[in-house]
Amino acid sequence: MIKVTANVEGMMCGHCEAHVNDAVRAAFQVKKVTSSHSKGVTEVISEEPIDEEKLRQTIEATGYKVTGIQTEPYEKKGFSLFHK
Repeated sequence: MIKVTANVEGMMCGHCEAHVNDAVRAAFQVKKVTSSHSKGVTEVISEEPIDEEKLRQTIEATGYKVTGIQTEPYEKKGFSLFHK
């Protein structure tokens, strides 16, 4: 699993977040996408790496500015009684 975090300027409300999330879902096969206007980020969780430039173009096509993108491995954090 891969986690991609995009720093996004211009989101002002929950509707802005939904607009970005919908655009990302339409452009990529993702497990999860969440945006926060207060933090200025969009986080994308996917099984395969995604094209960072295409992500930038997808978000910027909705009218917001991407100021940076970070990619890192993602490990699902779940509740476990038995810590391995």
